[in-house]
Amino acid sequence: MSIINDSQKIQILSDLVSINSVNGNEKEVAIYLSNLFKKYGIESKLIEVIPGRSNLIASIGHGKPVLGYAVHLDVVDIVDKSKWNSDPFTLTVKQGKLYGRGSVDMKSGVAAMAISLIELNANNCIQNGTLEFLATIGEEVGEPGSQYFYENGYMDNVDALVIGELSGYQVVHAHKGSMDMRLTSIGKTAHSSMPELGYNAIDPLIDLISNANRTFRSYNKSDAILGSFTFNTTIFNSGTQVNSIPENAIAEINARTIPEFDNLMVEDNMNTLIAKVNSMGANIKLDTYMSLKSINVTPSSSLAKLAQKVGKKYTGNNIPTSSIAPVTDASNLLRGKTDNFPFIAFGPGNETVHQINEYVEKEMYFNFIDIYQDIAKEYLS
Repeated sequence: MSIINDSQKIQILSDLVSINSVNGNEKEVAIYLSNLFKKYGIESKLIEVIPGRSNLIASIGHGKPVLGYAVHLDVVDIVDKSKWNSDPFTLTVKQGKLYGRGSVDMKSGVAAMAISLIELNANNCIQNGTLEFLATIGEEVGEPGSQYFYENGYMDNVDALVIGELSGYQVVHAHKGSMDMRLTSIGKTAHSSMPELGYNAIDPLIDLISNANRTFRSYNKSDAILGSFTFNTTIFNSGTQVNSIPENAIAEINARTIPEFDNLMVEDNMNTLIAKVNSMGANIKLDTYMSLKSINVTPSSSLAKLAQKVGKKYTGNNIPTSSIAPVTDASNLLRGKTDNFPFIAFGPGNETVHQINEYVEKEMYFNFIDIYQDIAKEYLS
């Protein structure tokens, strides 16, 4: 029996999109979900991870096995509001599409999993085991929320995990890792007419980046499932005025890692390159401020097969297994788990993720509400 009708499903997603949770305002989303769960008789708990930023956890049923439904509460920036065809923080319905920032990544997944929890509880569907709802902060920047859940034992009793990421109608079992590195070059300032009195912090940093590009790209490492290792400098800052030798320069680098060239290998290579340039007079330091490993678990787990079966019921088509390039909270939530751990990322989505005029198809959003209920009912039967 349906507890939440179609207009209410749209309203819940609209409420979530209206909360501007760009990289740090997740607590308001967590409070909204907590109140929504309370309205339908489900207890939840807000867990402050960073001052003003809270994870949320709720569960229904009891005992083993424990099936985890995981979501993240933050969204990426809108960049330029003037380029949107509608207010990015107002859910706009047009020709069967629901427009708004986070409508794909991943507030439709949040809403679908939350509604499924409410419906399952109201209809007393979970008779054998526990369905646990895990909502995290900061997935888009650093993943502190999922790191907290891992480090504080919240994943210890979880036997299988579904992340409601934007897979569309494919079951994702693998993704690349991600590293964020900051290089800081220290020099000495001087007037540009007398550069011999200073040390230009830019020069050795440019040399290092050039050598790093050449070194990492020459390896040409690739994985049959995940694709190629990538290495890119994405931020470079230095100097305060044009006629002064800069005393510092900072570059930030993102690497997307694979098992054949993992995070440790990247850091070891970077340290070797830094040692070489420092031996010639530079003073460059490395800060690896995010390091998330690649994920590649079995695509043939009972959970993956169940999701394929359930998905086909709603689409009429075979549901493939696949990998994605972006990193997810699975990098933290699966730490310590084996490659046979039943994990999938499966949620409403399309190619408009992080883009202007992001949207989710209304039919897909509605379908995933039912898909999540069917998966939980069968997995916990």
